[in-house]
Amino acid sequence: MADAIARRLTELLTPVVEGAGAFLEGIRTTRAGKYSTVRVLVDLPDGPGELGLDALTEVSRAVSAALDEADPVKGRYTLEVSTPGAERELSTPRHFRRAVGHDVELTVEDTEGAEDTEDTEDTEDTEDTEGAEEAGNTESTEGDGAEAGLTRLTGTVAAADDDSVTLRIDGHERVVSLDDIRQARMVVIF
Repeated sequence: MADAIARRLTELLTPVVEGAGAFLEGIRTTRAGKYSTVRVLVDLPDGPGELGLDALTEVSRAVSAALDEADPVKGRYTLEVSTPGAERELSTPRHFRRAVGHDVELTVEDTEGAEDTEDTEDTEDTEDTEGAEEAGNTESTEGDGAEAGLTRLTGTVAAADDDSVTLRIDGHERVVSLDDIRQARMVVIF
């Protein structure tokens, strides 16, 4: 039943969120007794950038007005409108394009044909890997907790398209096919 409500809300709210200049990432509904919570996740439609507080407020007001008018949720409910957060999961090409400029952690299948390219802008700094490791730009294999046949990569997304993501790791760029990624998320590195 919650899935049916979420589908109905998605149909109702997709044009509302898009009309406010955002992208509807997902809807979750939960019920506790006679009270419900409707969680609406929104983001920018594509590319790098942040959905600011003013834009999120505008989306929230538009969503609230649409729900008040259509009244698709029975009984009392709490509406929560938010973004996916700083350490969001990445699973679609749009997610990776949104992550350009951010640090990510990927778990990828080991492949013989992974493309490493020298980053010519940073070649003078390639000797100083200690600072890069402290910034989280490291590559680890199954010895660091990844499953056999998998590699964990941490770096900054330099570019992304519909087929691949380019990570900057220790002054080098590595192109990874989206098909080889088993798990991905943005990370905050202090």
